[in-house]
Amino acid sequence: MGVFFVEHLWTNSKALQGEDAFTRAVFDIQALPYLPLIEIFGIFVPLAFHAIYGVVLALSAKPNVRAYRYARNWLYVLQRTSGLVAFAFIGYHLYEYRIQKWLFGMRSDAFYGALSAHLSGTAISVPWLALFYLIGVLATSFHFANGLWGVLFSWGVTVTRAAQRRSAYACAALGLLLFLLGANTVLYFATGSRFYVSNEIVTKGRAPF
Repeated sequence: MGVFFVEHLWTNSKALQGEDAFTRAVFDIQALPYLPLIEIFGIFVPLAFHAIYGVVLALSAKPNVRAYRYARNWLYVLQRTSGLVAFAFIGYHLYEYRIQKWLFGMRSDAFYGALSAHLSGTAISVPWLALFYLIGVLATSFHFANGLWGVLFSWGVTVTRAAQRRSAYACAALGLLLFLLGANTVLYFATGSRFYVSNEIVTKGRAPF
Protein backbone atom coordinates (compact mmCIF):
# COMPACT_ATOMS: atom_id res chain seq x y z
CA MET A 1 0.00 0.00 0.00
CA GLY A 2 2.85 2.35 0.81
CA VAL A 3 4.44 1.77 -2.60
CA PHE A 4 1.17 2.61 -4.34
CA PHE A 5 0.72 5.75 -2.23
CA VAL A 6 4.20 7.03 -3.09
CA GLU A 7 3.76 6.16 -6.78
CA HIS A 8 0.36 7.84 -6.91
CA LEU A 9 1.68 11.07 -5.40
CA TRP A 10 4.62 11.01 -7.82
CA THR A 11 2.40 10.45 -10.87
CA ASN A 12 0.02 13.24 -9.85
CA SER A 13 2.96 15.59 -9.33
CA LYS A 14 3.57 15.40 -13.08
CA ALA A 15 0.79 17.98 -13.26
CA LEU A 16 3.41 20.53 -12.13
CA GLN A 17 4.94 20.16 -15.61
CA GLY A 18 1.64 20.86 -17.33
CA GLU A 19 -1.40 19.01 -18.62
CA ASP A 20 0.47 17.13 -21.37
CA ALA A 21 3.02 15.67 -18.94
CA PHE A 22 0.27 14.67 -16.49
CA THR A 23 -1.85 13.02 -19.20
CA ARG A 24 1.15 11.13 -20.58
CA ALA A 25 1.91 9.81 -17.08
CA VAL A 26 -1.70 8.64 -16.71
CA PHE A 27 -1.66 6.92 -20.11
CA ASP A 28 1.66 5.22 -19.27
CA ILE A 29 -0.06 3.61 -16.29
CA GLN A 30 -3.12 2.69 -18.34
CA ALA A 31 -0.83 0.94 -20.85
CA LEU A 32 0.65 -1.43 -18.24
CA PRO A 33 0.05 -5.12 -19.06
CA TYR A 34 -2.42 -6.90 -16.77
CA LEU A 35 -3.43 -3.56 -15.27
CA PRO A 36 -6.87 -4.79 -14.06
CA LEU A 37 -5.23 -7.66 -12.16
CA ILE A 38 -2.60 -5.33 -10.70
CA GLU A 39 -5.28 -2.89 -9.55
CA ILE A 40 -7.60 -5.54 -8.11
CA PHE A 41 -5.12 -7.79 -6.30
CA GLY A 42 -2.23 -5.36 -5.81
CA ILE A 43 -4.22 -2.30 -4.74
CA PHE A 44 -7.92 -2.62 -4.08
CA VAL A 45 -8.09 -5.96 -2.23
CA PRO A 46 -5.24 -4.99 0.15
CA LEU A 47 -6.72 -1.49 0.47
CA ALA A 48 -10.17 -2.85 1.33
CA PHE A 49 -8.73 -5.26 3.90
CA HIS A 50 -6.54 -2.56 5.46
CA ALA A 51 -9.44 -0.08 5.53
CA ILE A 52 -11.96 -2.47 7.10
CA TYR A 53 -9.46 -3.81 9.63
CA GLY A 54 -8.28 -0.28 10.42
CA VAL A 55 -11.82 0.98 11.05
CA VAL A 56 -12.45 -1.97 13.39
CA LEU A 57 -9.26 -1.18 15.30
CA ALA A 58 -10.06 2.53 15.45
CA LEU A 59 -13.58 1.98 16.76
CA SER A 60 -12.42 -0.56 19.34
CA ALA A 61 -9.40 1.46 20.48
CA LYS A 62 -9.16 2.50 24.12
CA PRO A 63 -6.80 5.48 24.27
CA ASN A 64 -5.34 6.40 27.64
CA VAL A 65 -3.71 9.74 26.87
CA ARG A 66 -5.52 11.37 29.79
CA ALA A 67 -3.81 9.05 32.25
CA TYR A 68 -0.50 8.62 30.41
CA ARG A 69 0.48 11.63 28.35
CA TYR A 70 3.44 10.00 26.61
CA ALA A 71 4.34 10.82 23.01
CA ARG A 72 3.72 7.26 21.81
CA ASN A 73 0.24 7.31 23.38
CA TRP A 74 -0.60 10.47 21.46
CA LEU A 75 0.85 8.96 18.28
CA TYR A 76 -1.36 5.90 18.83
CA VAL A 77 -4.44 8.14 18.97
CA LEU A 78 -3.28 10.12 15.94
CA GLN A 79 -2.63 6.90 14.02
CA ARG A 80 -6.20 5.72 14.57
CA THR A 81 -7.68 9.18 13.88
CA SER A 82 -5.60 9.76 10.75
CA GLY A 83 -6.65 6.31 9.52
CA LEU A 84 -10.33 7.28 9.68
CA VAL A 85 -9.65 10.57 7.89
CA ALA A 86 -7.56 8.79 5.25
CA PHE A 87 -10.35 6.22 4.80
CA ALA A 88 -12.89 8.97 4.06
CA PHE A 89 -10.47 10.83 1.79
CA ILE A 90 -9.41 7.79 -0.25
CA GLY A 91 -13.00 6.61 -0.57
CA TYR A 92 -14.09 9.98 -1.91
CA HIS A 93 -11.10 10.20 -4.25
CA LEU A 94 -11.82 6.73 -5.64
CA TYR A 95 -15.45 7.62 -6.24
CA GLU A 96 -14.57 10.92 -7.86
CA TYR A 97 -12.26 9.41 -10.48
CA ARG A 98 -11.86 5.62 -10.51
CA ILE A 99 -15.56 4.84 -10.07
CA GLN A 100 -16.47 7.55 -12.58
CA LYS A 101 -14.08 5.94 -15.07
CA TRP A 102 -15.26 2.36 -14.52
CA LEU A 103 -19.00 2.90 -14.28
CA PHE A 104 -19.68 6.13 -16.13
CA GLY A 105 -17.05 6.17 -18.88
CA MET A 106 -14.91 9.06 -17.65
CA ARG A 107 -11.90 9.29 -19.96
CA SER A 108 -8.36 9.23 -18.58
CA ASP A 109 -7.51 12.40 -20.48
CA ALA A 110 -10.29 14.17 -18.57
CA PHE A 111 -8.62 13.70 -15.17
CA TYR A 112 -6.53 16.87 -15.39
CA GLY A 113 -9.47 19.10 -16.27
CA ALA A 114 -11.67 17.51 -13.63
CA LEU A 115 -9.04 17.93 -10.91
CA SER A 116 -8.46 21.54 -11.89
CA ALA A 117 -12.17 22.35 -11.93
CA HIS A 118 -12.98 20.55 -8.69
CA LEU A 119 -10.04 21.74 -6.59
CA SER A 120 -10.25 25.34 -7.79
CA GLY A 121 -13.96 25.58 -7.03
CA THR A 122 -15.06 27.68 -4.08
CA ALA A 123 -18.11 28.22 -1.91
CA ILE A 124 -18.39 31.55 -0.06
CA SER A 125 -14.87 32.21 -1.39
CA VAL A 126 -13.39 29.15 0.35
CA PRO A 127 -11.86 26.22 -1.65
CA TRP A 128 -13.42 23.56 0.58
CA LEU A 129 -12.52 20.58 -1.60
CA ALA A 130 -8.89 21.68 -1.89
CA LEU A 131 -8.75 22.01 1.90
CA PHE A 132 -10.27 18.54 2.24
CA TYR A 133 -7.62 17.20 -0.11
CA LEU A 134 -4.83 18.86 1.89
CA ILE A 135 -6.18 17.37 5.12
CA GLY A 136 -6.55 13.99 3.41
CA VAL A 137 -2.99 14.03 2.07
CA LEU A 138 -1.70 15.09 5.50
CA ALA A 139 -3.61 12.32 7.27
CA THR A 140 -2.53 9.67 4.76
CA SER A 141 1.13 10.78 4.84
CA PHE A 142 1.19 10.71 8.64
CA HIS A 143 -0.65 7.38 8.80
CA PHE A 144 1.83 5.81 6.38
CA ALA A 145 4.97 7.24 7.99
CA ASN A 146 3.92 6.50 11.58
CA GLY A 147 2.68 3.07 10.56
CA LEU A 148 6.03 2.36 8.91
CA TRP A 149 7.78 3.22 12.19
CA GLY A 150 5.44 0.82 13.97
CA VAL A 151 6.20 -1.97 11.50
CA LEU A 152 9.95 -1.53 11.95
CA PHE A 153 9.48 -1.64 15.72
CA SER A 154 7.04 -4.56 15.92
CA TRP A 155 9.00 -6.69 13.43
CA GLY A 156 12.18 -6.31 15.45
CA VAL A 157 14.07 -4.28 12.85
CA THR A 158 14.69 -1.42 15.28
CA VAL A 159 15.54 -3.07 18.58
CA THR A 160 17.58 -0.48 20.45
CA ARG A 161 16.39 2.93 21.62
CA ALA A 162 18.93 4.59 19.31
CA ALA A 163 17.65 2.65 16.30
CA GLN A 164 14.07 3.52 17.17
CA ARG A 165 14.97 7.18 17.47
CA ARG A 166 16.77 7.20 14.13
CA SER A 167 13.88 5.41 12.42
CA ALA A 168 11.46 7.92 13.97
CA TYR A 169 13.41 10.81 12.42
CA ALA A 170 13.63 9.02 9.07
CA CYS A 171 9.92 8.17 9.00
CA ALA A 172 8.97 11.71 10.04
CA ALA A 173 11.13 13.13 7.24
CA LEU A 174 9.54 10.72 4.75
CA GLY A 175 6.04 11.66 5.87
CA LEU A 176 6.85 15.36 5.58
CA LEU A 177 8.31 14.95 2.08
CA LEU A 178 5.26 12.99 0.93
CA PHE A 179 2.91 15.61 2.34
CA LEU A 180 4.81 18.42 0.62
CA LEU A 181 4.76 16.50 -2.66
CA GLY A 182 1.00 15.97 -2.45
CA ALA A 183 0.25 19.45 -1.10
CA ASN A 184 2.24 21.04 -3.91
CA THR A 185 0.10 19.19 -6.46
CA VAL A 186 -3.15 20.14 -4.71
CA LEU A 187 -2.04 23.77 -4.55
CA TYR A 188 -1.24 23.74 -8.26
CA PHE A 189 -4.62 22.31 -9.27
CA ALA A 190 -6.42 24.72 -6.94
CA THR A 191 -4.57 27.95 -7.75
CA GLY A 192 -2.05 27.37 -10.55
CA SER A 193 0.75 28.20 -8.08
CA ARG A 194 3.49 25.95 -6.71
CA PHE A 195 5.61 25.71 -3.58
CA TYR A 196 8.55 24.88 -5.81
CA VAL A 197 9.45 23.73 -9.38
CA SER A 198 10.66 26.56 -11.56
CA ASN A 199 8.89 27.81 -14.66
CA GLU A 200 11.87 26.58 -16.71
CA ILE A 201 11.27 23.00 -15.59
CA VAL A 202 7.54 23.35 -16.24
CA THR A 203 8.19 24.68 -19.75
CA LYS A 204 10.59 21.84 -20.54
CA GLY A 205 8.05 19.32 -19.34
CA ARG A 206 5.40 20.43 -21.84
CA ALA A 207 4.94 18.65 -25.11
CA PRO A 208 6.02 20.68 -28.18
CA PHE A 209 2.50 21.07 -29.54
